[in-house]
Amino acid sequence: MHENCYQKLLYINQMQNNLFISGLITLCPTLIALYCTILAPKAIADTFDKDLSNFVSGGGTALYLGAGVTLPLLQDGKQGGQHALRALDSLTTSTLLCISLKEITDVKRPDSDSRDSFPSCHATAAFAIATVQSHYHPGSALIWYSGASLIAYSRINLNRHRLTEVLAGAALGYLTAQLELSQKHGLILFPIISSDDAGESLVGLQVVGSF
Repeated sequence: MHENCYQKLLYINQMQNNLFISGLITLCPTLIALYCTILAPKAIADTFDKDLSNFVSGGGTALYLGAGVTLPLLQDGKQGGQHALRALDSLTTSTLLCISLKEITDVKRPDSDSRDSFPSCHATAAFAIATVQSHYHPGSALIWYSGASLIAYSRINLNRHRLTEVLAGAALGYLTAQLELSQKHGLILFPIISSDDAGESLVGLQVVGSF
C-alpha cells in the first residue's frame, strides 16, 4: 500500500515536471517572437530616432541656418544681398538675445547641471531663419517652419530642453525676425546687457547701423 502511494506521488511529480518543461518549450518561442516583433524593432526605432535627433540638432541645424543665410544670394536676384543680410541680422541678434537670457534666467538643464537651459537657442535661431525666409518666399513657408520645428523637437527628444524652453526660444526667434522685417531698412541690432546699482540685470537693443 505504501509502495502504491509512493508510485502515485512519483507519477504526479513526474507529470508536474513534464508540464513545467512543456510550458517552457511553449513559452520560449513566444518570448522570442515577442522580442522579434515588438521589443527589438522598438529598440531599433528608438536608436534611429536618437541618431536622427543627434544629426538634426548638430550638423542638420548648421546646414539649415547656413542655407537660410546663403540661399537668398542664389535665389533672390538683385535683392539677394539685402535678404541675406536681413536673415543674418535676425539670426545673430536673436541668438545673442537668447544667450543673454540664459545668463539671466539661470535655469538648470534637464540632462545635466549646466544652468543655461532657458530658452533654447537652437529653436531661437531656427525660427528666426524660418520667419525671414517665409516672409520672402511664402510658398516655401511650410518647408522652413517644418525644418525649424524638427530642430526644436530634436532638442526635446535628446532631453536637452523642456517644452517650455523650446517654445520660448521659438517665440524669441520669430519676434526678433518680425522686428527686423518691420523696419524699412535692415537694422544691425545688438543686445545691451548691463547691471544697475542694485545689481539687477538690464537687457535692451542697440541699433548700431543700417543697410
